[in-house]
Amino acid sequence: MAERLAGSNVAVALLANTIATGSALAALILTFGPISGAHFNPAVTLADAWQRGVKWRETPAYALAQIFGAFGGVASAHLMFGLPPFFPSRHARAGAAQVFSEFVATFGLLLVIWGCARFRSSVVPFAVAA
Repeated sequence: MAERLAGSNVAVALLANTIATGSALAALILTFGPISGAHFNPAVTLADAWQRGVKWRETPAYALAQIFGAFGGVASAHLMFGLPPFFPSRHARAGAAQVFSEFVATFGLLLVIWGCARFRSSVVPFAVAA
């Protein structure tokens, strides 16, 4: 959507997507953090269970809620812009490089969460969003 709104200027579209995503993520973490710990990612929930922050028996319910939430978010975003709720992507994303980049991103996310939570818990939402 940002590409359409930015007149096909990829740099402006990327900047718009980054600012919107970061701001929304910070707001969601601040909103849902006190309720659920703002566990939007199954890797975060698994890591928290491993650190005894969440009980292992609660972990499947968190993961199921995260998966349904992801599908609900995709459908909502698509419907807001007049698109079908679900359709296949035109971008092929597969292979070892994709798996490695997901590992690096998830590891970085966990480092930010744990590092900020141990030293300055009030900055966690903004650090994760950044």
